[in-house]
Amino acid sequence: MKSYLAAAIQMTSVSDLQKNLVQAEELIDLAVRRGAELVGLPENFSFMGEEKDKLAQAEAIAQASEVFIKKMAQRFQITILGGSFPVPVGDTGKVYNTTILVNPNGEELTRYNKVHLFDVNVPDGNTYRESSTVVAGEQLPPVHNSETLGNIGVSICYDVRFPELYRHLSTKGADIIFVPAAFTAFTGKDHWQVLLQARAIENTAYVIAPAQTGNNYDRRLTHGHAVVIDPWGTILDDAGDKPGVAIAEINPSRLEQVRRQMPSLQHRVFQ
Repeated sequence: MKSYLAAAIQMTSVSDLQKNLVQAEELIDLAVRRGAELVGLPENFSFMGEEKDKLAQAEAIAQASEVFIKKMAQRFQITILGGSFPVPVGDTGKVYNTTILVNPNGEELTRYNKVHLFDVNVPDGNTYRESSTVVAGEQLPPVHNSETLGNIGVSICYDVRFPELYRHLSTKGADIIFVPAAFTAFTGKDHWQVLLQARAIENTAYVIAPAQTGNNYDRRLTHGHAVVIDPWGTILDDAGDKPGVAIAEINPSRLEQVRRQMPSLQHRVFQ
């Protein structure tokens, strides 16, 4: 594993597939021009709109998203996490909420279907029922082992509230953990940063959290603050509340230093 720059993209995705892909490409280009070799897009990067519209266009969104991610990886010669996008599930009329990790050759390295679905009545008056359109994944997320970039684990948004998932990634050797999200504005102001810092600290791993921000559609407001966090829980960069990029160094020496100073993973009593 070498030292390199990683970027968390922050977008305001809407219900226009092509408009979202143009925005994503511009921000990926910005990240690469700043030196990023590992780039993550947010949850629902290619489409955020009414659920009925998402389902109606799911096949087209899935196909366009996957082609786009692989094209960007090859064009910019980066490893890229494709945030998440809907993938139709047979004849169920529903989709998976899926992310893929792709290498600079455009080859898929890992694929993960979100297992924890956001079925919540938020105190701001909004109700979310992700399970009404999404089929939960049944497999724990994978860790991709890279000699140059380190061991990369993946998750999606609401997963961040379930520490056992991240302990799994840690047990599998994760050095870097992605958390692409579309966190609600209401919950994000209180929970986003502290949950991400907790996942970084308890697993002594870097956390890269791409995010949605602003008004995506109707009353759907997202929190923003895409961040890169180091294994000590220090926020290395924060994209604020506008579309942009959080970028910071992933440093193996820092990873080793923190794990040496705070060897909590070695002190676990219950496995």
